[in-house]
Formats: sequence, C-alpha cells, structure tokens
Amino acid sequence: MQSLSIQRLLDEFERLPGIGPKSAQRIAYWLLNASEQEAQRLADAIVEVKQAVHFCPCCFNYAEDDLCAICSSNERSAAMICVVSEPRDITAIERTGEYNGLYHVLGGAISPIDGIGPDSLTVKQLITRLADATISEVILATNPNVEGETTAIYLARLIKPLGIKVTRLASGLPVGGDLEFADEITLGRAIESRREL
Repeated sequence: MQSLSIQRLLDEFERLPGIGPKSAQRIAYWLLNASEQEAQRLADAIVEVKQAVHFCPCCFNYAEDDLCAICSSNERSAAMICVVSEPRDITAIERTGEYNGLYHVLGGAISPIDGIGPDSLTVKQLITRLADATISEVILATNPNVEGETTAIYLARLIKPLGIKVTRLASGLPVGGDLEFADEITLGRAIESRREL
C-alpha cells in the first residue's frame, strides 16, 4: 500500500498526457531518490513557466514578452500566415527550417462531437489579421484528420473571398515508406499532391 503523499504524486503524474501508471511510478520513484535541490529545481521550473508564459495576443503562440519571438521578429515575412491548431505545431514546422512567415494558432480544431465550433477557436482574430493588405498567402497546416480537414475547409471558405491565396500542406507518403504498406487515403493524397520533377 502506497503512502497518501506518494499516491497523490502518482495520481498527478498519471494525469499528464502519455503517462500511464508505470511511467508515473518511474518518475515518482526517480523524484523520491533525487536530491532536495533537484526536486526544487523541477518545482521551480513548473511554477516559473506557469507564471511567465502566456498566449501572444497577436498569433496565440506561447510568449514570455508582450509578443512571441516570431511576431516580434523583423526577419520574418509578413506576407504569409501559417495557420496551425496548437502551439506545438509551430515547433514542428520551425524544425524544418523551410518556413519564414508568421503563424496563427487556432487553439484546436472544429469538432462538433466534442462541442468545438468555430467560435471556440481564434477564427475571428485570424480574419481580423487578414485585413492587413500585406498578407498574400495563408497556409492551412491543420492535422490531416477529420477535424483538421473540416477546419481547413471551413477556413478556406472564409478566406478565399478576401482575395488571399489559400494553400494546404501536402500530405502523402513518408520518405523511405513502401507503397504496399500505405493505406488508400495516404496513397490517394500522395497522387493528388504529386508535383512535376
């Protein structure tokens, strides 16, 4: 039988995404064996991030200053906005080194089953940003699932009448993948998104 404080710690770790009972137990026992200073550093980092980080009022990415580092940069192209569902999607795109424009974080995707409609997202704020005449392209980088596709279609219908080019991330086969193992939807998208060599 666990002590109440250990059980409470295990319960809190299990609430974290991707952490099951075994992982929670491993982390808890690591923490119990850690020095007081290591435990305090972890606790301080958690408190600090909750106090210092907020949503950027422009793009809704995470920020510590008034604006996030991307919105406040003079080196980013203001002609393009890449629309993503969550701030973590920005990190994935930035790792590629292929995009140098601005972002807009929706805060999720349209999902009627979960009660998430356009009003639950930052769609109105995106449309307000698009009034800026310098924006010539919006890249819809929502996930290639039902919710992401629904969101992309909805946004495209709102944005196209504004005279702004709307593009969608290509989807298809991963590098190194075999055709025989690809599902029909992935293979169909790869054919649709083919490009000339």
